[in-house]
Amino acid sequence: MKPSDRSEIAPFYVMEVMRAAETREAAGAEVLHLEVGQPSTPAPAGARRAVAAALETDTLGYTGAAGLPQLRQAIADWYRRRHGIDVATERIVVTTGASGSCVLGFLALFDVGDRVAVLEPGYPCYRNDLLALGVDVVTATVGHETRFRPTVEQLDELGPIDGMIVASPSNPTGTVLPDDDLSAIVAWADRNDVRLVVDEIYHGITYGDPIPTALGHSERVTVINSFSKYFSMTGWRVGWVVAPPPIAAAIERLAQSLTIAPPTISQVAAIAAFDCVEELEANVARYRRNRDIVLAGLEAAGLDRMAPADGAFYAWVDVSELGLDSQELCRLWLDHLGVAATPGIDFDTRHGGDFVRFSYAGSADELSEAMSRLGQWVAAPG
Repeated sequence: MKPSDRSEIAPFYVMEVMRAAETREAAGAEVLHLEVGQPSTPAPAGARRAVAAALETDTLGYTGAAGLPQLRQAIADWYRRRHGIDVATERIVVTTGASGSCVLGFLALFDVGDRVAVLEPGYPCYRNDLLALGVDVVTATVGHETRFRPTVEQLDELGPIDGMIVASPSNPTGTVLPDDDLSAIVAWADRNDVRLVVDEIYHGITYGDPIPTALGHSERVTVINSFSKYFSMTGWRVGWVVAPPPIAAAIERLAQSLTIAPPTISQVAAIAAFDCVEELEANVARYRRNRDIVLAGLEAAGLDRMAPADGAFYAWVDVSELGLDSQELCRLWLDHLGVAATPGIDFDTRHGGDFVRFSYAGSADELSEAMSRLGQWVAAPG
């Protein structure tokens, strides 16, 4: 039986790497995990305690499609504390992870045949989701010359578009959009009637000054976020979207049929996670130390051409001088070194063969050992 045309999208290759790493581990071989884009820490202790209590006392039935009112209020309070802005709870919809926000948000914002721009390198699921929904994806390539940030001049060259997806901090580059750049992009979108989606899932994980939310620049922007990264709750599958009122209402209607409601137990955990900032900031401090280990190790190995890594927990590294495609490199490193990394083809359909993404969300000891092995391999490949 032939699958639908809309299902003919590229695989998410990092999942293929993870499967190969799991196969190697199942055979008893060691793997140093630098491919996984998730925290190695559990949900914060307060969130786990709240879940334990709820399991004893709560029926944990369906919530409303937009999520628990208490969680929507907690998210609004978070924006007030962190960014000094007021966000009406009616604009907030809780979703099944940021992935759920993307699918519901894109359905609410874009029609079949709309032209929507994405950045390369960038998170591949934006492109894949849009293609599966019948949207015409337009690619804007960013690189070293702009610190992997889009410019308004570059956006003007795309021609007429209906929407655009950007992220700050970005996966895979770790690029952060400074306030001036973010303001200029939001103003450009408003001026050109472009429906702008800003993915802020890595907010909180930055290594310089605090970064702004796009919500402070316009009420027309749609922002996606999640409890997966800063809040260390990937497997709990709970996120949120903040959108203009008509779009938020449309997302809620779609959710009523497509998901019914986000996981109730995860929402209980998410409410409590907002009170665990000290623990969460300790995680960010660990990522900072890990970042220092990885950047120093890569530079020592001569792999010093990389994106800024100002946020998130990734190093996006140009490996073209090694003379092998990034898929082949990652296979070699896993087979011969036990180091799992992600080939760049996931994130850049044109130039991804020249890049590898390393995640430094894991343990410092594993990262140090991985850098040592990579350094020795680069010095004497094979």
